[in-house]
Amino acid sequence: QVQLVESGGNLVQAGGSLRLSCAASGSIASINVMGWYRQGPGKQREWVATITSGGSTNYADSVKGRFTISRDNAKNTVYLQMNSLKPEDTAVYSCKAVALGWPYWGQGTQVTVSS
Repeated sequence: QVQLVESGGNLVQAGGSLRLSCAASGSIASINVMGWYRQGPGKQREWVATITSGGSTNYADSVKGRFTISRDNAKNTVYLQMNSLKPEDTAVYSCKAVALGWPYWGQGTQVTVSS
């Protein structure tokens, strides 16, 4: 079992920055990949970024160059640094971990970008 707790969501003006955190606990040694997803109002959930246990990263085209995913293994935490935020980035951001083939989700954190 893996437990995930996100934090860092907030209201921010367009052009601003936020850093989201996802703290993992439980069977963290079995985690292969962690990622961020988001669901905007009236939209389906979409993938944002992932980072593997080896540190490889991938990003959705919509956030490439603006968002950075990273991890602090000592703190069992994955971060999403979001810069140059746009109103269309408004969404509930959720953290996902895949451990031994099983997906685990956090509860989500709200990010609202005002124009």
